Amino acid sequence: MAITKTGSAKYEGLGKSGKGHVSSESGALKDQPYGFNTRFEDGAGTNPEELIAAAHASCFTMALAFQLGDAGYENGTLETTAKVSLEKDGDGFTVTRSDLTLTGNVPEADQAKFEELAKKAKENCPISKLLNAEITLETNFSS
Repeated sequence: MAITKTGSAKYEGLGKSGKGHVSSESGALKDQPYGFNTRFEDGAGTNPEELIAAAHASCFTMALAFQLGDAGYENGTLETTAKVSLEKDGDGFTVTRSDLTLTGNVPEADQAKFEELAKKAKENCPISKLLNAEITLETNFSS
């Protein structure tokens, strides 16, 4: 089984004065503003690191929920925060890490089993894998 989901971004103007909008196929994001001021200042809108953090937290949490379900646990709650770090790297920037913080309440599980399944979910959630994946690029240019 393979599925493909789409996100899109448009940027008008260049450099710090440019303004962008990001949208998702589902419509959960529709023309959400982003740009220099939302990434490096306190401007209203979103930024790539925040979107990656939300994607990583939600993917990991869902993966763990399925791991726990497959292990026979039926009840509980999971809450994850992901903090994605963007650091200066020479003339540019690099996303250097994603720190996951998990709070879980699974009454039937013990801590060792919970931590074992959480580690497995972290290693196998598709977004964790994506952060180490090959990235391709196709360009179409006009002037």
